[in-house]
Amino acid sequence: MIELRRHNAAFCKDCFLRHCREQVKRTIHDFRMIEPGNRVLVAVSGGKDSLALWDLLLDLEYDADGLYLGLGIGEYSDESGRCARAYAERRGAKLVEVDIPTTYGFDIPGAAIATKRVPCSACGLSKRHLFNQAALDGGYDVVATGHNLDDEAAVLFGNVLRWDEGYLGRQLPVLPADDGFARKVKPLVRLGEREMAAYCVLTGIDYIVEECPNAVGNKHLGYKDALNTIEDQSPGSKAAFYFGFLARAAPKFTEAAVGEREELHPCPSCGAPTTAEVCAFCKLVNRASSQGPSGPAERTQRE
Repeated sequence: MIELRRHNAAFCKDCFLRHCREQVKRTIHDFRMIEPGNRVLVAVSGGKDSLALWDLLLDLEYDADGLYLGLGIGEYSDESGRCARAYAERRGAKLVEVDIPTTYGFDIPGAAIATKRVPCSACGLSKRHLFNQAALDGGYDVVATGHNLDDEAAVLFGNVLRWDEGYLGRQLPVLPADDGFARKVKPLVRLGEREMAAYCVLTGIDYIVEECPNAVGNKHLGYKDALNTIEDQSPGSKAAFYFGFLARAAPKFTEAAVGEREELHPCPSCGAPTTAEVCAFCKLVNRASSQGPSGPAERTQRE
């Protein structure tokens, strides 16, 4: 039996898998994430959340391909890529791959050093840009990411601590398509990390278990730990916090996000929307590619 304390319920295998499908189906419907005929590009990391999401979308009969980004993080990237390819082969699904060291001449550890960013910042910037670019280039209508309830509650917690109005205005399950942007959706926001891990175990999905080695000390993980402590004492707190924000507070921050969008213009280098003279990803590429990949494992991939 799989016990879910926030639902005050326990599920057998079949009922639990049905529960996951229904939660995703309900989320897509309630937030109008995916319209009939839409082509979906699932951002796949090789971890439990993104592979479970891809599996659920395929089971729900959406036209969903996967996108895997090779980040050049040594053995971690090797293993995550293996898991993504193994799943695609198992389901007979299409996996689009972009290897950052081969295509752009740098890896994420090297980019962090060259740009004086923390690795997660360089990684997140690269992913956001390349997910969107791949969707536009491939003619996809929607980019779907595996952000779950734990992820969204932790990010919201951090944004509220700083009262970052721009980020709060964009922290929604759906970011609509706009000039230069594909629609971005998060169909797992009603499901938590434990549920996704259980889903993968029960369906036999092989995923990378290890945390990214660059995530050590990430504030996001600290916010998760704090919320886990609260959730242990009061099950359902994460869902109440996140969905309460969406229902009661999110509209109050919309104006800040709209104001930022009005200042966007095409990057002269790549054409991506930006508020700066050159977009942040092109700046990262220019600084990081001059140094090249940071280690022998990444050089081997390029060869």
